[in-house]
Amino acid sequence: MSACLTIAAVGAGAGRMGLLRQVSARAALSAALLSSLLGLVGLGSTAQAQAQAQAADCEASQWPLWQDFNSHFIAADARVLSAITASRDSYSEAQSYAMFFALVANDQATFDRLWHWSLQNLAAGDLENKLPAWHWGRAPDNSWGVLDANSASDADLWFAYALLEAGRLWQRPELSADGRTLLASVVKQEVVKLPGLGAMLLPGPYGFVQADGSWRLNPSYLPLPLLRRFALESPDGPWNEIAANTVKMIKASAPKGFAPDWLTYRAPAGRKPSFGVDPVNGPTGSYDAIRVYLWAGMTAKDDPLADALLKALPGMSKRTSLDSVPPEKINVQTGIETNSSPYGFSAALLPYLHLTAVPEIEAQQAGRARSMQAASLLPERLAKATPSYYDHVLSLFGLGWIENRYRFMSNGQVQLKWQKSCIQANTN
Repeated sequence: MSACLTIAAVGAGAGRMGLLRQVSARAALSAALLSSLLGLVGLGSTAQAQAQAQAADCEASQWPLWQDFNSHFIAADARVLSAITASRDSYSEAQSYAMFFALVANDQATFDRLWHWSLQNLAAGDLENKLPAWHWGRAPDNSWGVLDANSASDADLWFAYALLEAGRLWQRPELSADGRTLLASVVKQEVVKLPGLGAMLLPGPYGFVQADGSWRLNPSYLPLPLLRRFALESPDGPWNEIAANTVKMIKASAPKGFAPDWLTYRAPAGRKPSFGVDPVNGPTGSYDAIRVYLWAGMTAKDDPLADALLKALPGMSKRTSLDSVPPEKINVQTGIETNSSPYGFSAALLPYLHLTAVPEIEAQQAGRARSMQAASLLPERLAKATPSYYDHVLSLFGLGWIENRYRFMSNGQVQLKWQKSCIQANTN
């Protein structure tokens, strides 16, 4: 990390601590005022304590895992730092995920900073004409900026989703407008009609149509709850069709019940279209595919496709139940696994295991995720290594879900833990 970036990170920590102190002060003042009012009307101490807790939650949801992420991965300028490269570049995926987590945490200030940085630096402030670039970092000449202008459609979906839901929940129409603008660009630049299948989302605008006319696809880019939310926003759009085709794709590419990272779709003239092994990465299911189980587990139970999706993916539940630790890599054609996975995989599987495994297996993986995540942030560990961005992200998704911090409804809208507190506090 450069000296400037180090200084910026320190400044970010100081700024965030100041912000947290302000938030805590506001929450304490609100709770004190509320306590006085409750005392005047004669409510008991239990009711007072409950109302105080609700008022504090409404100010800012306390989520230690999110606070840890903020401290270790979000720089002063609100870009999320990756540990993939030595210079800790930034990726659109990370920015979009962080915006969703900020929404779950009711952290509007961080959400706004994240979106402002992403809009200005990844989309050049021109959302109507530019999809966010997927890779930003330090070039060989030591300048900082966009390193690859191609977009990543999974990040584009999460950006749009976070904006639409933040606009709805925080009653901020300008965010909803940005979400609709971005969604329209996704349809225009990243959605295609595949022969014999129909509407499908490409991983990006460029580079995923092969010389032989086949298409490379990524199942982990397509969470059903997001597609349902977009269908709610744009009923005439392609989203419900893409949702149905996503499940068809996963069923066809998981002969042993394991999802692949990447796959290919071919529709040669005169022959039946089919899904097949990816020509670049082969039949491997690993760091991308782990999210397929995560999204499947988080899909609303009453979604018409939820049951079919889970039934297509029994392999990982059985393997985790047998081996105690999920595999890091698996050949989806043979079921042969390689290595034990990092703790983020255990966290990612929690919603899926909640529906497909006995409670003891879910509890075992939750314990592994929590203990190893906490250990990664111990001072002696931090002195030796940068914590894993991806493991922490998967922990936010999986642990956040089993802690009931968020749930997706069948129409794709998100229900958040802090909503109830705010409604009750305002009613009181």
